[in-house]
Amino acid sequence: MENIKTVAKNKKAYYEYYVIESFEAGISLCGTEVKAIRAGGINLRDAWCSVDNGEMIIKQMHISPYEHGNIFNRQPDRNRKLLMHKREIMRLFGQVKQEGLALIPLSVYFKGSLVKVELGLCKGKKLHDKRETAAKRDAERAIDRALKERNQ
Repeated sequence: MENIKTVAKNKKAYYEYYVIESFEAGISLCGTEVKAIRAGGINLRDAWCSVDNGEMIIKQMHISPYEHGNIFNRQPDRNRKLLMHKREIMRLFGQVKQEGLALIPLSVYFKGSLVKVELGLCKGKKLHDKRETAAKRDAERAIDRALKERNQ
């Protein structure tokens, strides 16, 4: 059984999009970036993925420079290559082009010693859908609060 440790989640993605399907992908990083991720210096808020020349690229994912790094630190917002099978990449590329879907990174985690990214094939929500999601969340909080008060 693999040891899985979640480092970052993209909560905004679940608010902005319906997640239709999710995939696991490896990510090509340098050593200081892995150390920075272990320290928690990663932000997925504005990140998205695209297919360029048959390769899956993750864009605008911010990895803070490693504090104890030196000249080997890389640009925090550089584009990074995702590692997936060619067949999977082409299938996702077709769905994104035909159906107007988006590829959004949902979370970054360590699987053993490897850094993995959970990608979501997502469809954008309309404004009324976002309001509905917020109303459901508020109702659940109110119910939980009422039950907690009742049990005390």
